[in-house]
Amino acid sequence: MYINEILDNGGITTSFEVFPPKNNAPFEPVLKSVEKLSLLKPDFISVTYGAGGGTSQNTPKIASYIQNELHTPSMAHLTCASSTKEEIDAILSQLRDIGVDNILALRGDLPENYNPDDSNYYRYASQLVERILDFGGFSVGAACYPEGHVESKNTHEDLIHLKEKVDCGAQYLVTQMFFDNSALYSFLYRALKVGIDVPVIAGIMPVMNPNQIKRSCALSGATLPSRFKIMLDKFSDDPVSLQQAGIAYATEQIIDLIANGVNGIHIYTMNKPEVAGAIMNNLSSIL
Repeated sequence: MYINEILDNGGITTSFEVFPPKNNAPFEPVLKSVEKLSLLKPDFISVTYGAGGGTSQNTPKIASYIQNELHTPSMAHLTCASSTKEEIDAILSQLRDIGVDNILALRGDLPENYNPDDSNYYRYASQLVERILDFGGFSVGAACYPEGHVESKNTHEDLIHLKEKVDCGAQYLVTQMFFDNSALYSFLYRALKVGIDVPVIAGIMPVMNPNQIKRSCALSGATLPSRFKIMLDKFSDDPVSLQQAGIAYATEQIIDLIANGVNGIHIYTMNKPEVAGAIMNNLSSIL
């Protein structure tokens, strides 16, 4: 089922993100994770493409397993910075053949020796969105940054670039992680002012590893509110307590989002179904 159709049905949607195994790593742990996540009945599960396209061969395999074996809608991430136009078309053909019809179109991290003027590559995610829609048969989403992309001069410039992705046909947006809901509410207001009116799905990252969170924030531009920093400082040396506190913080975030009219929740699971399950249990009467 197309994700834009799921979103058009109204009501609250929940979804999960997983990452495929690295090219030489075993599949079994990831398959077990997605099996457990599927039992939580999400509206869809997305599969990342890997930094620099490092797991690109595995993304369609995992997405196909979710879609065809677990009968849960899947969304494959696709990046254009590390794949030629010819490679992009080959992946699109593969995804269409295996029945994966939802794609999150991303520029992706820039590889070493990247040449922005190389005509064999798409330079912007908006160009990838346009190509996927021209190819046909897919529902296409794009990423957005509530606090602005780290490469943009300011948040207004970032919104103008985001509007280009929507104008090229992106049917919904999935946010990078954020830990202060006011950042999302401000973003939604500013996005509407520039004419961005497609559904926005809020990306929530439960904290499980303080170093991983700091690295992710550096890449995404997310800031850490003081109460989140206090939580990290208090429990950083106690992984069990930190995970429980992270689940509680993510739950509070989601409750506040839903109460304020945000209907799409996307949980970055880090392939830990027990964490996603605990959050879903906390929300059992709300979702």
